[in-house]
Amino acid sequence: MKGQGLIPASPAEEDYARAADGWETTTLGADGDPIALFGEWLARATKTDGELANAMALATVDADGLPDCRMVLLKGVDGRGFTFYTNSQSAKGEQLAADPKAAICFHWKSLRRQVRARGEVEAVEAAEADAYFATRARSAQIGAWASDQSRTLEGPLALERRIAEAGLRFGLGKVPRPPHWGGYRLRPRSIEFWRERPFRLHERLLFERQGDAWATRRLYP
Repeated sequence: MKGQGLIPASPAEEDYARAADGWETTTLGADGDPIALFGEWLARATKTDGELANAMALATVDADGLPDCRMVLLKGVDGRGFTFYTNSQSAKGEQLAADPKAAICFHWKSLRRQVRARGEVEAVEAAEADAYFATRARSAQIGAWASDQSRTLEGPLALERRIAEAGLRFGLGKVPRPPHWGGYRLRPRSIEFWRERPFRLHERLLFERQGDAWATRRLYP
């Protein structure tokens, strides 16, 4: 098969044996709040993955029902859900406006762990979006005004021209949040925690929302 040499071979018995010391032997606990458990995992991932620990795949669907997926950054998590920010006129913004449901996935290779969540998506309050936008680097704020995200770029210098125009527009003053830029919060119906185990016998723990509580069940790998 063309390109097959680029794909790593499946681990052999001896490969699993050599890696055995890297797997945790404790069982993933099923008690408590999945958001709290996620916070524990994220804190641990931050120590190993640094500023990329909050990177997550975000999946939406377009008008034809075709899935679309891209990486975004988690910017907040609490009992309400997982928060991220983007241009509302981008492909993902338009898809969420038409069908406000999504799935997210975190994968921390260094920890051999993964978390997935699915649910409805809602826009965050304007004041919350303003507060986050104010924390961004000025160059990133200018970029939010300059970029027609997901739309055709007219030429290699078009973006640079628009950045320069936005910079001149705001000068040295405060850069306000663009009206087309804001935050979204995924309110999870389910959250699944996955931890790698030898011989592909991975550990999976699923939390499913039932009213104000969470039900848990373990899944076969």
